[in-house]
Amino acid sequence: MLTPQNQGSTARIAVPVRHRAADGPPGWLVILLAASCGLTVANLYYAQPLLDMLRLTFHLDEGTVGALVTVTQIGYAAGMLLLVPLGDRLENRRLVSTLLVVVTVAMAAAGLAPGFPVLLGAALIAGAASVVAQILVPFAADLAPDHTRGQVVGRVMSGLLAGILLSRTLGSLLAEAAGWRVVYLVSAALMGVLAVTLRVALPRRTPAAQGSYGTLLRSTFRLVRTHPVLRRRAVYQAAMFGAFSAFWTTVSYVLTDAPFHCSQIGIGLFALVGAAGALVAPLAGRWADRGRGRPMTGVAFVLCICALVLAMLGQHHIVLLVAAAVLLDLAVQSTLVVGQHAIYQLDAGARARLNSIYIATFFLGGALGSQIGSMAFRFGGWTAVTGCAAVLPALALLLWLTDRTRRAKQA
Repeated sequence: MLTPQNQGSTARIAVPVRHRAADGPPGWLVILLAASCGLTVANLYYAQPLLDMLRLTFHLDEGTVGALVTVTQIGYAAGMLLLVPLGDRLENRRLVSTLLVVVTVAMAAAGLAPGFPVLLGAALIAGAASVVAQILVPFAADLAPDHTRGQVVGRVMSGLLAGILLSRTLGSLLAEAAGWRVVYLVSAALMGVLAVTLRVALPRRTPAAQGSYGTLLRSTFRLVRTHPVLRRRAVYQAAMFGAFSAFWTTVSYVLTDAPFHCSQIGIGLFALVGAAGALVAPLAGRWADRGRGRPMTGVAFVLCICALVLAMLGQHHIVLLVAAAVLLDLAVQSTLVVGQHAIYQLDAGARARLNSIYIATFFLGGALGSQIGSMAFRFGGWTAVTGCAAVLPALALLLWLTDRTRRAKQA
């Protein structure tokens, strides 16, 4: 059955009527989608607190081992551009379960990798296939009615963002107890279970987009030319996630050094406290539903800059460093949820493709931030990392100030 809002769209979507009630999808399904997004996207971040262990295992320097995070994010960006658009053409439940099987194999290969090049290759494949999360977010957006879409997306995104942050805690604890290889092997097992669970539990969502795969990809890139809001929001989030990645890719070096001398458990607890910022995601969605997206964006940019200044000052003060982590996560998550709310208003029949451009740009910014952070730490230490990272939200703030459209829900 075609929903009224998608009549006449180039990618009409058939969704069971029971999930299109006025109050949105059932709570259990939102929780499942949120948990699935969190578990899947966590695959991109398990390595961050393990970099010091990996450096010692493979006898690498900080700049080289940091490439693992960068390669994983590049894989994710590639998957966003090449795989996520299929969410507007293929039956979503089957697509999701197939990709999760690929992730399962890739994570198992990473855990058994005999050398760093094999680990890099497995991370690239796992990153590309972990775009399952970005197929499930548009899935949730389509199930929700217009007046609560921001709240539903915010709840699902809170799971995704918690996964980004809590992955560091889980990775640290498992590595401390059993070594870094177990982190990847446990993730492989979780992905296998998730593949079966989603195959059984998700409702059918069968898009009706016409044309070949090449046509679908061309239509995806055409959306970039058609929607200036998409371009602007993607650049905003690339800058924010670049700063976020620079911080989290290198903070483990600070925590394991003097004066903190943290173990893997200590790094995990630090990441757990930082995850408190994930609590803002549902609130950000609610504010976006009320048309407050534009002012929230400006405030988030300023908050991100302040967080990085605190981080710079907190190199020898754990309280300041924790406060910086919480504020940074809060700012980045706010702009992410508000941005997704804005782009989902542009074309109801192309939400997967819109999301693919938005998140691909987002993760390219993250990959750049990870590499900048690793190189900055190698040559200038923590002060150089936080200084370089702060430039990114500052540039986004300047871009935001040039936007004169003043359309709160989109700009």
